[in-house]
Amino acid sequence: MAAASRVPGQWAGAVTDHIVVGDRVLLEADFRAARARLGILAGDELLLQASEAAYGTGITHLVVAAGPAAGLTRLAAAYLARPAGTDGCTHVSLRWEAIAADGRLFTALEADLMLVPAGDQHTTLALAGGYRPQPGPAGAGLDEMILRRCATVAVRSFVAQVAGALVHPAGTAGPAVVP
Repeated sequence: MAAASRVPGQWAGAVTDHIVVGDRVLLEADFRAARARLGILAGDELLLQASEAAYGTGITHLVVAAGPAAGLTRLAAAYLARPAGTDGCTHVSLRWEAIAADGRLFTALEADLMLVPAGDQHTTLALAGGYRPQPGPAGAGLDEMILRRCATVAVRSFVAQVAGALVHPAGTAGPAVVP
């Protein structure tokens, strides 16, 4: 059996331009129903709105931790592929494009949003991907721990919003009961 060894320096740069991020939650929803709802959400504005809100939340945390220059970015677009998969897993490719302080467009997030059955009436919603800080002076020299924390805040915010939309679609919760 071979032991693990260091990756040559030329390869190290290939994975240091992003932060690996992920989150997962357990939904109280049947897999087939969650998959059908994800298909609907992928085609409407809700996932775009969730992306904008989540990116903004992450940047707000970054500004608090690193100063106003770090916040000179905004989400320009969110691209979502149609859901694909089998009876055992469904995924949607997701990409966030943002505008840096210098006006350049950059990919802020490339990820897979996945649904996996977790029993008869439960489904796991997960996101795994790579998050990039903005290029240029506004993103240079930022502490990796701060960037990781802000990326995690953004991803968790997005997953929570998607989970809410999958479990509680608008208009289906019924009337509120007031005691």
